[in-house]
Amino acid sequence: MARRQWSIAGQLFALQAVVVTLLVLAGAAGAVWLARSDSQQAAEEEVLAVALTVAGSPDVRAALTTVDPASKLQPYAESTRKATATDFVVVMAPDRTRYSHPTRERIGEPFVGEIGPALAGHPFTTTNVGTLGESVRAVVPVYDEQQRIVGLVSVGITTRAIDRKLLGQLPVLLGVAAPALALAATGSWLLSRRLRRQTHGLGPAQMTRMYEYYDAVLHSVREGLVVLTVDRRVALVNDEGRRLLALDTDAPVIDQPVAGIDLPPAVAELLGSGRDARDEPILAGDRVLVANQRTTRFEGTVLGTVLTLRDQTELRTLASELDSVRALTEALQAQTHESANRLHTVLTLVELGRTDEAVRLGTRDLALAQQLTDRVVGAVTEPALAALLLGKSAQAGERGVDLIIDPDCRLDDSPLPTGDLLTVVGNLVDNALEAVAGMPAPRRVRVFVGAVDDELVVRVADSGPGLAPERVADAFRRGWSTKSTGRGLGLALVGQVVRRHGGSYEVARSDDGGSLFTVRLPGRGERS
Repeated sequence: MARRQWSIAGQLFALQAVVVTLLVLAGAAGAVWLARSDSQQAAEEEVLAVALTVAGSPDVRAALTTVDPASKLQPYAESTRKATATDFVVVMAPDRTRYSHPTRERIGEPFVGEIGPALAGHPFTTTNVGTLGESVRAVVPVYDEQQRIVGLVSVGITTRAIDRKLLGQLPVLLGVAAPALALAATGSWLLSRRLRRQTHGLGPAQMTRMYEYYDAVLHSVREGLVVLTVDRRVALVNDEGRRLLALDTDAPVIDQPVAGIDLPPAVAELLGSGRDARDEPILAGDRVLVANQRTTRFEGTVLGTVLTLRDQTELRTLASELDSVRALTEALQAQTHESANRLHTVLTLVELGRTDEAVRLGTRDLALAQQLTDRVVGAVTEPALAALLLGKSAQAGERGVDLIIDPDCRLDDSPLPTGDLLTVVGNLVDNALEAVAGMPAPRRVRVFVGAVDDELVVRVADSGPGLAPERVADAFRRGWSTKSTGRGLGLALVGQVVRRHGGSYEVARSDDGGSLFTVRLPGRGERS
């Protein structure tokens, strides 16, 4: 059977109960000690006062000068003892001979205890063991009219009597200590109950194991994780989250407000809004991230917000290239179908004996296609870019758009990596094709790619509706698109490439009344 572990709340309650009990017991013991000390001091003051009163009595002085002092002093001493509730009042000669004692048989015997200071004329109090046991006593000299010491008076209270008096005060002391102990125990129980709710009844070993496991999982998971509190402060950022958001590993971000952290604008907007998001693409520097954000709750109480981030930069690049390949494939399939129709028409014309018309029909489209191919291949030595432009030409033809490759287009050696070059050209052309969709004929898109003054220049113009001046600033931000619906990423990816390579872009009005997008990227010699 597994050994049941105490929860943190249970251990804390047990510890507090022990500590509180010890403190209350120590306080009670201290109170008893102080009370006993006060009682003894009060007893010393009481016996001294009684002794001084007896020693100053004229009857005592007169009795000491008689032949039989005990006959007069014994009754007087006993009456005084009973009246003052002391344990003994002893009148003695300077040589210690007793003239009075609570026990008559002790009269005439020598007094037991210290009397030296009193013989020297100094009243004093002390604690000694005598015939009645240990007692607090006072010894005072008795003077005659000539100020000679003719006797001594000792008045005492036994320590047993003091203790009995103290025991009578214990109920009061316990009456104070018991409520204090009960109040402390109740406070400890309430505190442990709250702690039990906060720790969910877990023990130290369980919490340590949970922390170690959770910390290992959160820092090893391949998704970025950002956890915010209810007041929009950062509670947790794992290692992948710091990498994706380009945060310094030593940057103090924990418990910092979101507004005070240098985050990519799209991420800062999403975190600041607190809205729910599901598989939402956002840009973070040079990365395309997929964000999921949810408000977290526990037992109906809002705890904060959790944002998870997945890096899909390479996937988006591959998807873009795959879209280009798919578009080219679909265009080739359409052309194959169209070519089959035209070939069938040519064969029919030949069978009808109209060979001249068959020759003209068969060579016209072939010449146009070959002319476009020769122009692109001759101007662009980058095979991937040439294939992209040919594919976009076929795609434009399917959409009824005239894609015009500028005659001055020339690119022998691209300063950009192939992937970045295809991202810029492909997304600009796609954006132009979307812009002219639904416009009346003629629908045109003009493309120029070439080196101008040691710069790589990409210009794409269209005959679409154009871009309003107030929207130019938003054109290269995530979410902007020429489509009526959807959340565009194409121009945002172009802006990424431009910023990464230190280039520039601008948007102007084209000669056809649409938009003219111009991207300039430095040549190899200008890169730092």
